Parts: sequence; structure tokens; C-alpha cells
Amino acid sequence: MSGLLRTMANRAAPALRGHTVTQKASMYSKPPKENIGVVETAIGMGMFSLAILGPSGWILAHLEDYKKKD
Repeated sequence: MSGLLRTMANRAAPALRGHTVTQKASMYSKPPKENIGVVETAIGMGMFSLAILGPSGWILAHLEDYKKKD
């Protein structure tokens, strides 16, 4: 029960304190020296997709091998 009360207190505390100062970081930079083309974008997105989906695809493709008990 104390965990529930602690959670409720943590959520209610900022609203009860009133207005607080919120700091926002702002970043300013120059325009890019070279624009990235469609081909480079496609290759980059393809590599990221392969890096994320590749290992899981490998595991799913070899699932039967992992189920076998030698």
C-alpha cells in the first residue's frame, strides 16, 4: 500500500508545487555543407533496418534448430 501512496505522491507533487521554471535546451547550427541524396538516405535506412531486423530474422529462421535438444 505504501508503494501506491508513494506513486500517487510523486505524480501529484509537481501539480501541487505550482509553476516551476522549465529549462529547454536550444541548439543552433549552420545549414549543411552538402545535401544528402535519395540514394544515401535509402542505403542508410536499409543498413539500419538490417541491423535491427537481421538478428531477429536469423533467430526466427533457425528456430527449429534451437528447439532441438542434442
